[in-house]
Amino acid sequence: MPCRAPTLEDLIGIEHGKLGFFQELRQTIEALKDANAQSEQRRREIAAILDGITDIMMVLTPDLRILSVNHVFRQMFPNVDPEGKFCYRIFSGEDTPCPECPARTAFATNAICRNSGIFKIGGRNVLFSMVASPIHHPDDPERHILVFKRDVTREKEYQAKFLQAEKMATIGMLATGVAHEVNNPLTAISGFTEGLKRRLPAMHKTVDPAVMEDVDDYVNTILRECRRCQDIVATLLTFSTPRAESFSEVSLNAVVLDTLKLLRSHIKQRQAKITVRVDLCEQLPKVRGDEKQIKQVMLNLFINAMDAIDGPGRIVVSTFPSEPGMACLRVEDSGCGIPSEHMDKLFEPFFTTKRAGKGMGIGLSTCMSIVRKHDGQILVRSQPGQGASFTVKLPVNPERVS
Repeated sequence: MPCRAPTLEDLIGIEHGKLGFFQELRQTIEALKDANAQSEQRRREIAAILDGITDIMMVLTPDLRILSVNHVFRQMFPNVDPEGKFCYRIFSGEDTPCPECPARTAFATNAICRNSGIFKIGGRNVLFSMVASPIHHPDDPERHILVFKRDVTREKEYQAKFLQAEKMATIGMLATGVAHEVNNPLTAISGFTEGLKRRLPAMHKTVDPAVMEDVDDYVNTILRECRRCQDIVATLLTFSTPRAESFSEVSLNAVVLDTLKLLRSHIKQRQAKITVRVDLCEQLPKVRGDEKQIKQVMLNLFINAMDAIDGPGRIVVSTFPSEPGMACLRVEDSGCGIPSEHMDKLFEPFFTTKRAGKGMGIGLSTCMSIVRKHDGQILVRSQPGQGASFTVKLPVNPERVS
């Protein structure tokens, strides 16, 4: 069959079809451009949200290898290439996962898990609040976990200090009421006893001398115990009454004696006997500082010394002058001592070797903060099994230095 040459109608139909195809193609391109612009805008928004997160963020595999991290991680570990490494190697330096790892729990339960932990980073102990959340993606059969780690060290420090201040303020209010309620009957007892003592000489002529000797002893004992109770109440007030920080002349000897007065019953309550020896330098110059805060240092050091002794033991509290312009307060115990690997962590916040419920690990950190505020030093000497010695060195009042 012979080929027929295309007619004008045929050529018009072909061109018309091409025109419709190109119009559809142009519309599709425009739609793709709009979708790409929206996708890029969404990507920038997500990137801005991620950049605004101040927590460490990691995506982990089931065996706890790191897939990706955010910029906060890289700021905290600037010289570490984390991808492909185990998270516990970076944070703990261990060859096995952390015992209370929230990521492992989240993998096992397929649920969000929260926990906290302390890691030594950059030479200091950092307390992290951690959240591990499973990532569910229908197109990826492998499970991943998203982990957030928030540095709450300073927050917990402030919280602990706030609770301590609140507790001391409450004790101050109670002590004020106790002082009022106790001092009134003490004043009456002391006053009537003084009146009775004044009448005793007239009674010596008519009462058996042996009986009068006992009466004299009873009266003097009552007066002495009344004064001791008044001293205890006054000492409690100096510890607990809220007041503005003020530096003045402070006697380290008085700090030791006042603190031991408060701890007398605490020492007696110990089932195992602890012997306390006090060796004070009578000519010790006064230091310049906040008496209430220095007493808090003495209180923490002494209680730590008691806690370190398991069974009968000995605590020696002494004061002595050091190099020119410095006065020292030392607390020594015969307790379990401090392992060498813990020596550089003693004054870090939240570091403690005490069992749960026996301490938060802020006592020595608070002591160091107070001593530094007074331009002083704390020196530690210890051997495992041979006790420990904490020496606080404070500058003496410059007005009294010749």
